[in-house]
Amino acid sequence: MEQAREHNTEDLENLADRIRSWADELGFQQLGISDGHLPEAEAHLDEWLAAGYHGDMDYMARHGRKRSRPRDLVPGTRRVISVRMDYLPETAADAGPTLADPEQAFIARYALGRDYHKLMRKRLQRLAERITAEYGPFGYRAIVDSAPAMEKPLAAKAGLGWIGKHTLLLNREAGSWFFLGELLTDLPLPVDAPVSDHCGSCSACMRICPTEAIVAPYVLDARRCIAYFTIESHDPIPVDLRAAMGNRVFGCDDCQMVCPWNRYAQFTGEADFAPRHGLDTASLLRLFQWSEDEFLRRTEGSAIRRLGHDRWLRNIAVALGNAPAASGIREALEQRRNHPSALVREHVDWALQQQGTAS
Repeated sequence: MEQAREHNTEDLENLADRIRSWADELGFQQLGISDGHLPEAEAHLDEWLAAGYHGDMDYMARHGRKRSRPRDLVPGTRRVISVRMDYLPETAADAGPTLADPEQAFIARYALGRDYHKLMRKRLQRLAERITAEYGPFGYRAIVDSAPAMEKPLAAKAGLGWIGKHTLLLNREAGSWFFLGELLTDLPLPVDAPVSDHCGSCSACMRICPTEAIVAPYVLDARRCIAYFTIESHDPIPVDLRAAMGNRVFGCDDCQMVCPWNRYAQFTGEADFAPRHGLDTASLLRLFQWSEDEFLRRTEGSAIRRLGHDRWLRNIAVALGNAPAASGIREALEQRRNHPSALVREHVDWALQQQGTAS
């Protein structure tokens, strides 16, 4: 990253104000600026990794200190501009009844619509171009899960909220239903002050977690997290956690749904985040019957596509095993019993056993 020219303090303060205004025009709900120094978060990451809580997410331990030190990740970085964008779709079916219906598929709210990564990265790029047009060339790099960066600690230091006991970022006016992105820059902009923690004595998120994955306040054991083993993991879902998974086939929002601060959450204005292909009301059987071609077609542009068809079937097979016994479910599972993937076959066999059919 090339170092920018010398800057006048008053000019930088004015520029920061204008950047906030441009961010608002681009659809971001909030923007904050930090110096990117994260010594406490770095120590917490070291402890988390040493405890093995990252499971097989080996990428969390790669890249040396680049994940916790933006200046090592992008040399020349002097500030990190953090942004957030609401994603909760007003048009989505209520999550509560969906979770309560064992024949329906529950999909995390963030994945019901189009994948946010490209949308936010393009908006950040446009923000950088606006800064260049108005202020002149400067060094930057836009990041939306596209490089090793501790986005939640960075956003917290920039004043966008505090990290809650469930390890998600919380905002007093917006809850936690939002995405984060960053613009690493060599502009020495004025920084924002962090906000204080407002979780208090509340432990609702810890109590509601179906698999008790929040093992201590602010500590998540990913190996027990439904979001981890339905999205990140390529291995069989742990047998002892399958019943607790219920009908959650892609992620889990329980800790967000129960959080008191989410009473203040705002619905998104982004049409791209609205549910696609009826994923907010789909039955498990309908999704389980998707062929690989249909899966690829219907998940085009979706975060779900990263699973691949085999892991999609793996997840739904477990949910079908957790559903009340029914002949239609057993028939659907039987049709997948000889699937080419050993991963799918094992989960189908387990589901059939749960449904009362001997393997």
